[in-house]
Amino acid sequence: MTRIGSLLGWAVLAFWLSPGPALAAEGGWLNLDRSLIIQAVNFLVLLLLLYRFLYRPLLRALESRSAAIKGQLEEAQAARAEAQQRLADSEARFREARAEAQAAREAAQREAQELRERLAAQAREEASRLVAAARAEIEQDVRRAKAELREEVGDLAVEIAERLIRQSLREDDHRRLVEEALARLERS
Repeated sequence: MTRIGSLLGWAVLAFWLSPGPALAAEGGWLNLDRSLIIQAVNFLVLLLLLYRFLYRPLLRALESRSAAIKGQLEEAQAARAEAQQRLADSEARFREARAEAQAAREAAQREAQELRERLAAQAREEASRLVAAARAEIEQDVRRAKAELREEVGDLAVEIAERLIRQSLREDDHRRLVEEALARLERS
C-alpha cells in the first residue's frame, strides 16, 4: 500500500504542478475550480479502484503464476533427477545382469568341461574294465581250450598206446596185465 500511496502522491503532485490547468484558469496561478477538484477526486478514486480490483488481482495472479511455474520447474527438476536415478539404476541392473549372465555362462562352461572330463574318465574306466574282462575271458577260454586239448591229447595218447599195446601184446600178456590192474583196484 505504501507503494501505491507514493504513486498516488506523485500523480497528484504532478497534476497540481502542471502549468496547463493552472494557467488556463481565469484567476491565476492557484485558482482551483470545482471541476478540477472533482477530476482529481475521480482520478484518485479510479486509481484506488484500479489498485483494488485490477492491480491486486493481477499481482496475485502473476504471483500465483510465478509460484506455479516455479513449482513446475521444481517438479521438472525432480522428475529429471528421478529419471536420471532410474537410468542409473537401470544401467546398474543391466551391468549386474550382464555380469550374472557372464558368471552363469562361465559356470556352465566349467560344468560342461568337468562333465566332459568325468565322462571321458568314466569311458576310459569302462574301456579298461571291458578290456580286462575280455582278457580274463580270453585267458579262461585259453585255459579251458588247453585243458580240453590236454584231455583229448591224453585220450588220443591212451588210444594210440592201447592200439600199439594190442598189436604188440599177446593174449597171455594181456590177461596178466588185466589181472594186475584188477588186483590194484581191489587194493585201493
